[in-house]
Amino acid sequence: MMKLNLKLGIAFMLISGVIHGQSSMKLERSAQEFTISRHIYGHFAEHLGRCIYDGFYVGEKNDSIPHANGVRTDVIQALKNLNIPNLRWPGGCFADTYHWKDGIGPKAQRPTMVNNWWGGVTEDNSFGTHDFLNMCELLGAEPYLAGNVGSGEVQELADWVQYVNFAGKSPMSDWRRKNGRQEPWKVKFWGVGNESWGCGGNMTVDYYTDIYRKYATFMSDWTNGGGLYRIASGANSADYNWTETLLKNIPGSLMKGMGLHHYAVINWDKKGSATDFSEAEYFKTMKSAWFMNELVEKNMAIMDKYDPKGNIDLIVDEWGGWYEVEPGTNPGFLYQQNTMRDAMIAGMTLNIFNNHARRVKMANLAQAVNVLQAVILTEGKSMVLTPTYHVMEMYKVHQDAKLIPITLQSTDFEFNDEKIPAVSASASQDAQGRVHISLVNIDPKKANRIRVDLGELKASKVTGRILHADKLQDYNSFKVPTKIVPTAYNKAKVQNGLVDIEIPAFSVIVLELN
Repeated sequence: MMKLNLKLGIAFMLISGVIHGQSSMKLERSAQEFTISRHIYGHFAEHLGRCIYDGFYVGEKNDSIPHANGVRTDVIQALKNLNIPNLRWPGGCFADTYHWKDGIGPKAQRPTMVNNWWGGVTEDNSFGTHDFLNMCELLGAEPYLAGNVGSGEVQELADWVQYVNFAGKSPMSDWRRKNGRQEPWKVKFWGVGNESWGCGGNMTVDYYTDIYRKYATFMSDWTNGGGLYRIASGANSADYNWTETLLKNIPGSLMKGMGLHHYAVINWDKKGSATDFSEAEYFKTMKSAWFMNELVEKNMAIMDKYDPKGNIDLIVDEWGGWYEVEPGTNPGFLYQQNTMRDAMIAGMTLNIFNNHARRVKMANLAQAVNVLQAVILTEGKSMVLTPTYHVMEMYKVHQDAKLIPITLQSTDFEFNDEKIPAVSASASQDAQGRVHISLVNIDPKKANRIRVDLGELKASKVTGRILHADKLQDYNSFKVPTKIVPTAYNKAKVQNGLVDIEIPAFSVIVLELN
C-alpha cells in the first residue's frame, strides 16, 4: 500500500508540473537607493491616424461629444486616472515634417498640410502648439516636444523654444501673447529629432551627432539657463554603435537624455493579426518584448563607460506591440485591437523599466489613443479602455516609489526548443511605506506558483488585484467594453516573512503589503 501511495504521489507531482511552474523571488537590500521615475509611465500622441484628430481632438464646434476646447473630456479623465506624467508630441516620424508656426494663430487662417507619413491625409493644422500644451495642463502631464531637425531649420526650433518658454519681451513671446497666452508654458522636455537613422532623415550617426550638437547649442544659452532637458534621437533597437557614437561625441552639457526605440514585432514584413494569433506567433511576440531587457542592459553598460556618474538618462520614448491593422481600416492609420497579449507586453516591459530605474528615467508607450498599443480606443461617442490601460492603471503605484531590488528565479515559457522566462516582477515602496509587487506570468497554458521571500520587510497583510481573461485573444470591444477589467486577488497569503502566490496563465497581479 505504501508503494502504491508513493507512486500516486510521484504521478501527482508530475501532473502538477504540467499544470504549474514553481518560481521564487526575494526582496533585497540595496546599498544605493533609486526612485522609479513616474516618467517611465509616459505616453505618446503622434499626428497619426485617429490619435489626434477624432481621438484626442474632436473640435470646438462638436455638439455631440463632451469636450473642453475641442479635447474629449472622457479621454482626459481616463488618462488622468493613470496619473499620466508626460505626453510626447507631435511625433514620431511626423515630427520631422511638422512646422510649428503653421499650427498657431486663428484656425481659419492656418495652412493645410499633407501627412505623407501616415495615410497621405490632408490636415488643417487646427490642433497645434497652444492646443497641445493647454491639453497637457488639463491632463496634469508634462509636455515632451519632439523638434524638427529633419526638414526644419535651427532657427525654427530655437524660435519654438522661445515662443513657449520665454517670459520676457521678444518677437516670439509677443507673438504668443497676441495668440492668447500671456504666461509661458515652460516646457522642459525636448527631443532633438526623431529616428534620425530612418524617417528623421536617414542620417549616419556621425552626421546626426554634428547636427544634434548644432541644434542643441542654439536651443538655449551656453549655460542652458532655461534648464532644457534635451534628448538625442537614440538607437534603433540593437544598434549599439549609434549609442556609443552619441555618447563619445556629444558633450554631456548638451545632452540630458538619450532615446531608444524598440517594438515587439513578429516579422516586419508580416506582422500578423492583433487578435487572431497562434501560440507560435505569441511566443515570437513575447520573445521580442523580452529582448527589451537585453537592450536596456547593453545600452546602460555603454552609458556607464562614457558617463560613469550617471548624468545622462536612458529614454525609451517608443515601445509597444505592432501588428497588422484591423481589417477594413486605412493601413497608414496603424489602428489595432488590444488583447491580453498586449497586457503581457505591458506588464513585462514596465517591470524591465522599473528594475533598471538607475538609468531608465522616461518611457513612452506607442500610442495613447487609436494607434498601435493604445490604452484608449474611440468610436464616435464611445470609448474603450484596453487591457494595456488596465495594466498601467494597476502599475501606477510604482510611480516615484523607491525601487526594491529583487532576485527572481523563474520557470521558463518554452516553445519549439526555445525558451524565455515565464515570470517577470518588480517591487517598490511608496512614500507611505506601502510595498507593491507586480507579477506577470506570460505562459499561455501553465499557472505559476511563486514564493516571495520578503527579506527584512515586515508585513502581516497582503491584498491585490489581478488582470486575467478566459482566452489570450480576448479584448475589450465597443459592444463589450468591460470584458477584461482588474478584479480583487485574495489568494496570496503572508506568513513568516514569505508570500505564496499562484499566478494563473497569462495574467498580471499587483500586490500591496502592509
